[in-house]
Amino acid sequence: MNAIEPFIRDINDFPKPGIVFKDLTPLLNNPEATKVCLHQLLTLVGDQPIDKVVGMEARGFFFGLLIAQALDAGFIPVRKPGKLPHETISETYALEYGSDILEMHKDAIKPGDRVLIHDDVLATGGTAEAVCKLVERLGGVIVQCNFIMQLGFLNGKERLEPHTVSSVLTY
Repeated sequence: MNAIEPFIRDINDFPKPGIVFKDLTPLLNNPEATKVCLHQLLTLVGDQPIDKVVGMEARGFFFGLLIAQALDAGFIPVRKPGKLPHETISETYALEYGSDILEMHKDAIKPGDRVLIHDDVLATGGTAEAVCKLVERLGGVIVQCNFIMQLGFLNGKERLEPHTVSSVLTY
């Protein structure tokens, strides 16, 4: 068992019936567990140079900023429409029923920037795939897609190919 696993609790039928939600709040509430998780996420990156870390709203912000600080890299938030104050680019992606949109500032990434994409959970891969498209449209080079947890049975990793996908935990 991984040292952070006891700090991730399952919440049945959230946000809708049949879903088992992986709740990170006990992990965030424990400073030592948070340090261990950050160390494990940084170990996934290794010694690869990173210019920017991209974190997805909202749970990707928790560790995304910490990773960026530890790597001496910039942090880029990706948000829902209308939440960023400057000029943005957007990407629409499919949900189980319908679609959604993510936005990033147009000037967040420069061509050739080496980018680490981070989120808490990789499920079906739709959100991460949309973020990859945003990064690549701005000329960024995706070094890795990095997650705390990967729900392997949903095959999200395949959707992100050919990018490297790493996670601390796989369910």
